[in-house]
Amino acid sequence: MHLVYGLLNLPIWGYIVVALAMMHFSIVGVTLYLHRDQTHRGLDLHPAVRHIFRFWLWMGTGMATREWVAVHRKHHARCETEEDPHSPQILGLRKVLLEGAELYRAEANKAETIEKYGRGTPDDWLERHVYSFRLLGPALMGLIDVVLMGAPGVSIWAAQMITIPLLAAGVVNGVGHYWGYRNFECKDAATNVAPIGVIMGGEELHNNHHAFPSSARFSMRPWEFDLGWMYIRILSAFGLAKVRRVAPRPVIERGKGADIETVRAVLLNRLHVLRHYSREVIQPVLEDESRRQPMLARARKLLVRDESLLDDKAKTRLSATLSGNRTLKTVYEYRQQLQELWEGRAHSNERLLQQFRDWCARAEASGIKALQDFARQLEGYRIQPA
Repeated sequence: MHLVYGLLNLPIWGYIVVALAMMHFSIVGVTLYLHRDQTHRGLDLHPAVRHIFRFWLWMGTGMATREWVAVHRKHHARCETEEDPHSPQILGLRKVLLEGAELYRAEANKAETIEKYGRGTPDDWLERHVYSFRLLGPALMGLIDVVLMGAPGVSIWAAQMITIPLLAAGVVNGVGHYWGYRNFECKDAATNVAPIGVIMGGEELHNNHHAFPSSARFSMRPWEFDLGWMYIRILSAFGLAKVRRVAPRPVIERGKGADIETVRAVLLNRLHVLRHYSREVIQPVLEDESRRQPMLARARKLLVRDESLLDDKAKTRLSATLSGNRTLKTVYEYRQQLQELWEGRAHSNERLLQQFRDWCARAEASGIKALQDFARQLEGYRIQPA
């Protein structure tokens, strides 16, 4: 019987549990170790935890830390461009979803990508003389699976090998830049695939991550759940992890005049500012104007989406919408002007502060109540206490 069912000789449900546990551990290793710790440095894992994940991922995927980190960093640096290793906006969803692993391997084989984006990753004896043998890890994993679980071990090994190529390289990199909801209008097409990040360890909250890449926590809204963050808190409680950075959250103190701290807080929270502007200015004005011009109701996405993500057809529709309604055109232009504050940050602090005060003063004088209220709120932004 050991030849058929392995040394463990488990019941059917036991093999299913083992398979799911192994697959999940690989996902946790990718999101905690490769992604949050090594790539973006938002988290410091204990050296022992790091090596456990490094060893497991070598066995379960054959991936090298430096390669994975380099490809992902290039994805952020060149997102939604021809140089993005796996953008469905450029390559198409089908290709990224079905050939994500092949796209990763093609980019990982480029020496210039590894050299430019892979710095700061492990370069010890084990990395050079053991983990550099990519096929050895999966081969050892297959042998262990068969010895311990017999014939079912073959299917379990296959499930392990397909987990990361399908879920990370395919679903996250593909669907996560094509379909879902967006909390933040960052300059790429990243979406939150689902508000409950369990199956992929929190990687489902991809728009949140692209908005704040160095944050160790991916959940941002009260109803969102990041399983990876739960594991981080557990590891932290035992001294096995240290959170370095999390996404900022706005602190607003009404009634205080704008100063340089206000400007710094606005720049730090700029994606929150754009989100609030969309919800508190554009949406109310659009609803009000739609009562007189019902066709305007269809223009919401055009008005809140970053202009760089609009194709020519969408830009034409946006231009027609704005030319036909002066109030919408005004609030849209104020949004663009607000963005220019942080897109031209080479100015001195004094210049930035003056531009900010000028924007608020003009908003107050606009005669548009939603815009006036927002300007008063914006003047109360403060840096979140450490």
